[in-house]
Amino acid sequence: MKVVFLDRDGVINKKIENGYVLDWKDFKFLPDVDKAVKLLNEKDIPVIVISNQACIGKGLITADKLNDINNRMSRELGSKGAWIDDVFICPHRSDENCGCRKPKTGLFRQAAAKHDIDFKGSWFIGDSPEDMEAGNSAGTNTYLLKKGDNLKSVVEKILKEWK
Repeated sequence: MKVVFLDRDGVINKKIENGYVLDWKDFKFLPDVDKAVKLLNEKDIPVIVISNQACIGKGLITADKLNDINNRMSRELGSKGAWIDDVFICPHRSDENCGCRKPKTGLFRQAAAKHDIDFKGSWFIGDSPEDMEAGNSAGTNTYLLKKGDNLKSVVEKILKEWK
């Protein structure tokens, strides 16, 4: 199946420069994210979040607390009729050299082990060069979301190209 992968920080929510979202009160959705996800849902395109979260490996937050934030993100979107199908995170620091931290493709492999994914027909929307490298290495189409881009407009553009 074709899916849309989304990075979290900087794509779904406001990125905290030189920091991390460590509490739900700091999680701020970017404009029209719910509308963008809903557009994909209406086309029966699964939405999977792929996110590096070194804050766990750095001991700044527990995996349980991060899961709570991600669950609240999903519930909040769901309350607006926008559904996230799955979330995969890398908890490791960059110096741990794991296989799941983007730009490596371990999170994509984890998603593929759980879901029947056609990478060639899928998209990854991220906001960093590492996201683009990871998506390209996994074999997806990629879109680099730049500061000020609106996710809904990007999804509309992708859906027009994606026939």
